[in-house]
Amino acid sequence: MKLLTIHGVGDVRLDDYVLPEAGPKDVVLKMKACGICGSDLSYIKWGGMPVEPGGTTALGHEGAGEVLSVGREVTGLSVGDAVIVNPMATPSNVGSGGPEGAFVDQLLIREAEKGTNLLPIPEGVPYDVAAMCEPLAVALHGVNRAQAKAGQKIVVFGCGPIGLGMVLWLADRGVEELIAVDLSDERLDRARALGAKYTINPAREDLRAKVMEYHGQGADMIGRPKADTDAWLDAAGAPQVIPEAISMSKAHARIVMTAVYHGDVAVPLGEMLTSEVEITSAIGYPTEMPDVVAAMTRLKDKIASMISHRLPFESVLDGLKIAGTPQSAKVMIQFEDS
Repeated sequence: MKLLTIHGVGDVRLDDYVLPEAGPKDVVLKMKACGICGSDLSYIKWGGMPVEPGGTTALGHEGAGEVLSVGREVTGLSVGDAVIVNPMATPSNVGSGGPEGAFVDQLLIREAEKGTNLLPIPEGVPYDVAAMCEPLAVALHGVNRAQAKAGQKIVVFGCGPIGLGMVLWLADRGVEELIAVDLSDERLDRARALGAKYTINPAREDLRAKVMEYHGQGADMIGRPKADTDAWLDAAGAPQVIPEAISMSKAHARIVMTAVYHGDVAVPLGEMLTSEVEITSAIGYPTEMPDVVAAMTRLKDKIASMISHRLPFESVLDGLKIAGTPQSAKVMIQFEDS
């Protein structure tokens, strides 16, 4: 079979692959769907994760599949079960530095545990929607870190898969005064469909003026006019996002960074001082995956709408190129008989 592997900076290949022998605590999955993540694109730019001379990185961590074999010491799982991979709970760190990656026909899950690193797919949820669990969990963790609740006014920067997931969860939580910001009109259209009341394209609109128009006026600790926005969620990773959010923040607003940054960013500390703004970060999904699974039956149509492209596994290299364009949302790779 083939495995998608990074060999160096910008060098990603479909390599020949032999499935390792499964042990008594292991499960083998027949992969059905795996999404391309922005982290995958970052790993390719870095030359691997971790970057080691002569080393390779197996890619793919947003996976769902069918159980092919079950080790004799594994409980609660049977051949034929439909499951979602929780890569953060796999001892081999599937797709993010370990020997296994989910862009493969058959995936070894070491020390498999139902409810921990393998989550049952709810009945009626297709594999491509199930494979959205991982990025949706990232988005939900960001929303949780923002302490978002109904009645607040919130801005989401970036409408790629994580930002769109944030829009979905915020709207589902009852946040009505929701602004989505992106440079791609296609992505802004998707954000509106998922529940954003307002959208802003900073390439042709004054970001500050539009936020003030939509959210109204608040004030910082010394009474200077600011946007009446309760929380700002950064899923864009552009260097100007956090400084702009700080400059617009009213007293005690909250900024959550989920985006991956590749360098340092200068921040206006004076503006922070006068607003007592809180800045925090959100990485991964320490507890969120089960909550996403529980909501999938109810939200499966909206989740499916976040998938902009579906390609067969043999076209995964084309999928990587598409995923790097602003016209894409989630690029989903599907396997034979998925």
